[in-house]
Amino acid sequence: MAAGFVGSALAHPLNKRENALPPVNSTMDMNVVQLALYLEHLELSLYTGGYENFTDAQYTAAGFPPGFRENVGVIAQHEATHSATLSAILEKSGYTPVPTCSYQFPYNSPTSFVDLANMITTVGIGAYLGGGALLTDDPNLLTAASSILTVEARHDSYLRAGVGGSPFPTSFDTSLTAAFAYNLAQMFIVHCPMQLPIPIFPKLMLQSPMPPPNLQPPTAAGTPLKFTYDPSTFANKTMPDQQLYIGLVNMVTNVTYTPVTSCGANCAQIPVPEGAAGVAFAVLTTSCGDTEDQLSSSGTLAGPAEVVLS
Repeated sequence: MAAGFVGSALAHPLNKRENALPPVNSTMDMNVVQLALYLEHLELSLYTGGYENFTDAQYTAAGFPPGFRENVGVIAQHEATHSATLSAILEKSGYTPVPTCSYQFPYNSPTSFVDLANMITTVGIGAYLGGGALLTDDPNLLTAASSILTVEARHDSYLRAGVGGSPFPTSFDTSLTAAFAYNLAQMFIVHCPMQLPIPIFPKLMLQSPMPPPNLQPPTAAGTPLKFTYDPSTFANKTMPDQQLYIGLVNMVTNVTYTPVTSCGANCAQIPVPEGAAGVAFAVLTTSCGDTEDQLSSSGTLAGPAEVVLS
């Protein structure tokens, strides 16, 4: 993407609206906005690459409709505007905005880019949903965050439709805690000049199944989900015979816990629970009853891992 293409998003009269920017009145508000900005920087780099790295002809050859690449560029413009606006909100209240990081994204084709963008944008949507509940000091700040959230959801629907998947696979989206959203972003971070004060958990890696390129058919209930992990990285050591669970965060059911069975050394397996759909987030734990907040604050052995079910 030409620098001027994204830059045009920053040339809009943000200064004329500066006085209308909502205040950041508490440390909690600041933490929520900083995480949102951290993720917006990530999405801006992702979508800029999706525009710059492939031509219109490559998108067309991969089966995407006319104008798809141009709309990827428009999404990048939106992310630039979101980043600039969140930065201005923080600066107006005397906070230093978190800077952009260096990123590495594992895609090599238009289709793999869009599949990855669906996963990353879903994390952003979950972070805005989870963070919105914490923005209680000024209703205008909640409105600003909500207005970004709805646009992010439109982006994701467009991407999903572009690969032939359902643009709205579930009745509810999945809320994420700050810790879970932040950890999901780490797999794409090469270096950050400034990290946020959020703990980083050991990794939980989904081994199978991988989602089909067009997100169809949905992964059926009972399908084995296999994860690998490294127990030497656990903050809290487990006993050899201790029962482990996968907590699956999905839609508004909070967390569904399923006992794991072994699928080999450092490999945990569960069946997809009944009713799970869309994108879920799996956490390895010794708990079988914690809320998502409790799980992310003290109950996580490894994770989360993102699981695209439909």
